[in-house]
Amino acid sequence: MSIAALALALAGGGIAAAKPTGGVAETAASGQQPAVTAASLKSARAALAKGDSLGTQAVGFYATVVNANGTKSRGDGLVIKYGVGQYEVQFGSNVTSAIVVATIGRPDSCCIPPGGEISVAPRLLTSNGVFIQTRNSTGSPADRPFHLVVHR
Repeated sequence: MSIAALALALAGGGIAAAKPTGGVAETAASGQQPAVTAASLKSARAALAKGDSLGTQAVGFYATVVNANGTKSRGDGLVIKYGVGQYEVQFGSNVTSAIVVATIGRPDSCCIPPGGEISVAPRLLTSNGVFIQTRNSTGSPADRPFHLVVHR
């Protein structure tokens, strides 16, 4: 119950379906996801084949904290950074019907994170992936640190 309350309190992004397009700058400006790469598909298949290890996944959710530069600070999953403010996080199981919540947040206990916006969506062609787009307060794509919770 507390996870549901947390999810509602942190909600702010939306779910949007999109088709792959050309370059990173074009996709960031239009709100569409970048094309799925061969490397991304390969790592997604490897994560699914490996499955989940013990941890937060065992209780039905994934939690991840990602730095603005696309490196994982802590938590579950594999992080891929595509371009300015464009991230993918892959997990060890199918998350297509999961409840996904993300919020801009620092990985440490210092300071308030930079202002901005965050959106989440299922990753195109990747059943175990989530796509995250971060923007600054004016709506322009910008790298922002974030916290992600995926409740399966």
